[in-house]
Amino acid sequence: MPFAGSDREDAVEVADEDQLVSFLVDGQEYAFPIGDVQEIVQLPEAITPVPNAPAHVLGVTTLRSRILPLVSLRALFGLHDQALSDANKVVVVSVGDGDRGRVSVGVVMDMVKAVLRVNRALVEPVPTTLGQSGGQGDIRAICRLDDGRRLVSVLAADGMLDVEELRTMRGGDGAQDAAQQEETVVIDALADDAQFVVFRLMDEEYGVPVESVREIVRVPEQLTRVPRTPDFVEGVINLRGTVLPVIDQRRRFGLAEIERSDRQRIMVFTIEGRDTGFIVDSVSEVRRIATLAISPAPELSGERGRVVQGVANLHDQRRMILLLDIGCLVDAEEEVALSAIEDRLAA
Repeated sequence: MPFAGSDREDAVEVADEDQLVSFLVDGQEYAFPIGDVQEIVQLPEAITPVPNAPAHVLGVTTLRSRILPLVSLRALFGLHDQALSDANKVVVVSVGDGDRGRVSVGVVMDMVKAVLRVNRALVEPVPTTLGQSGGQGDIRAICRLDDGRRLVSVLAADGMLDVEELRTMRGGDGAQDAAQQEETVVIDALADDAQFVVFRLMDEEYGVPVESVREIVRVPEQLTRVPRTPDFVEGVINLRGTVLPVIDQRRRFGLAEIERSDRQRIMVFTIEGRDTGFIVDSVSEVRRIATLAISPAPELSGERGRVVQGVANLHDQRRMILLLDIGCLVDAEEEVALSAIEDRLAA
């Protein structure tokens, strides 16, 4: 799906943006460029220790029949240790060069925070003093958001990790690694996979293409109610100077409503040139899904039947993810109602 805007000015604005996956480590916000991120998964229950491994190496696990080394970003940055919990997430990135093939590695974070689109004018080179100190010389840039009140350090995965050390943990020499890389390339070419942001509503998982997500933000304590608005509009928030209508997706799907919680998020999509926020129970991961794993949408009743365009069957994990058509989340009449709200607030 194309980004908002079809004129030249909007096209330039989109081209000047970077998309990042941000996360927290010891209260500090870091990010990887989304192009470096293969997927984001839950911390596995079983992690196999690696003898004589450096302190930052937690061990290895199996991800879809492949051995995945796991490293702790806390330990890598020399921060104090902390017990792992369900809040921890694994960001899978790939490092290495083209000659011997790239290696996938899971970097364990305290928690994943958001998917961000950042204007490149807000991205600055790392100050020389920071780049040479604190063991964090792998920071490639600093993003200054919210008028400088929020700093996000953008990391360079290739500079952080020892690729040869990771190859050893995977148990393969150069030839084996190259053969596995070649096999992976063939499989990927056949699979024609794509990245999706996966979120939850009640007991169901839903997915949307990562390129359709403008950003993901926390639900504020207060949403501003607007009189004489449709029932499907929960309220509006001020998102960096822009009025953002917010819709409760549970209500749209006819699901039972719940109290606000810290796990809920507002997913911001651009639909017909307008940014609109949708409240979901939680955002669980960013993952690649092969086209071969996607089947046509089942017969669903109500609003879900209109917006679900397919189903991803992840048989090895016994999971089913309903894939949404973002363009169908708001119909023509609702689009008119949202325009009227913006006009009233702008008057």
